[in-house]
Amino acid sequence: MRFTVDYPVSAPGYDPAILRPEGMATIARTADELGYGALAFTDHPAPSQKWMDAGGHESLDIFSALGFCAAHTTRIKLMTYLLVLPYRNPFLTAKGLITLDLLSEGRVIAGVGTGYLRSEFRALGADFAVRNALFDEAVEVLRGVFRQSPFSFEGEHVQASDVAALPRPVQPGGPPLIVGGASRVARERAARLDGWTPLITTPEEAASIRSPQISTVEELGRQIAEVREAAGRDLFLQTHTPQTAYLSGGFSVEEHRDHLGRLAEAGVGHFVVRPTGASVEAVVDELHTYADTFFG
Repeated sequence: MRFTVDYPVSAPGYDPAILRPEGMATIARTADELGYGALAFTDHPAPSQKWMDAGGHESLDIFSALGFCAAHTTRIKLMTYLLVLPYRNPFLTAKGLITLDLLSEGRVIAGVGTGYLRSEFRALGADFAVRNALFDEAVEVLRGVFRQSPFSFEGEHVQASDVAALPRPVQPGGPPLIVGGASRVARERAARLDGWTPLITTPEEAASIRSPQISTVEELGRQIAEVREAAGRDLFLQTHTPQTAYLSGGFSVEEHRDHLGRLAEAGVGHFVVRPTGASVEAVVDELHTYADTFFG
């Protein structure tokens, strides 16, 4: 099992010091040196205050934050978790991902999703009603730009001729595209692309993100088996569960170790862990304690 650190800007009541240059550099270097698999930031450029008041969370610009962390690390992967493809012109998205890939020497993982906040779509000038079509066209553009230059595309929502897709990404074929979501469509996309990163949630959480609910490890395991069979090859498989919040308390070491073992048996290779964000020092201590306890 490898472990992805969800940067705690999304943690309730985080210490603002974790967003200062020294604090973020310290946390990123710690995760890198301890052998965590990836460092992740989420993508909410324009969330509504209503969503924030209902339990939403703060965020940073995903490309700037990951670029900063790339400059202070050498081994850890840099993950968009999740980059909402319908929010941006896909050629701009491709340029951002390729730039990160170059500056990190090939350490980018692109977790991607369709998005679910109707108000955020409106604020960004994106059409919520056709988000699935926008996502699919964006994937085609990303894979095309990653792999060939010049690149042309004629879709319903995006058209371009002879785009000079230069410079090239470091990773052959470009950063892997890991699909978020629990719907049948998301699983089909994951099998066609490079991996899947679903959540185990409560009914309320699933409703809030407009996603079918995966409620148990056993259910997740059955769906992972289906995705693997459809893909016919190895995939990046990551999950986020209620125990992602292990470091904020409520679960014993034994319970969490058992949870990780059950996830591994279900086919999960990467688990998301979120520090509390109480302070830079607290995050560093939590990352050390978690690694000492669960890395084996």
